[in-house]
Amino acid sequence: MPKMKTKRAASKRFSVTANGKIKYKKMGMRKKLSKKSKRRKRELKRPGMLSKAEHGKIKTLLPYR
Repeated sequence: MPKMKTKRAASKRFSVTANGKIKYKKMGMRKKLSKKSKRRKRELKRPGMLSKAEHGKIKTLLPYR
C-alpha cells in the first residue's frame, strides 16, 4: 500500500502539540489594526486551539503528525 500524503496547505496552517492538541494562528492580525483595541490584538496574537469536534478532520489531512 502506498504512503498517505500530507495535505501541504493543512501542514502550513496547523501544528500538533506534544499533548496532541491542534494549534492554529488566529485571523485578523494583518489589516486595519488601528481600529482594534490593544486587548483584542493581544488575544489574537496567542495561538488558537482546535476543538475536539474538529480533530478528526485535521488528523486525516495530517496523517503523520
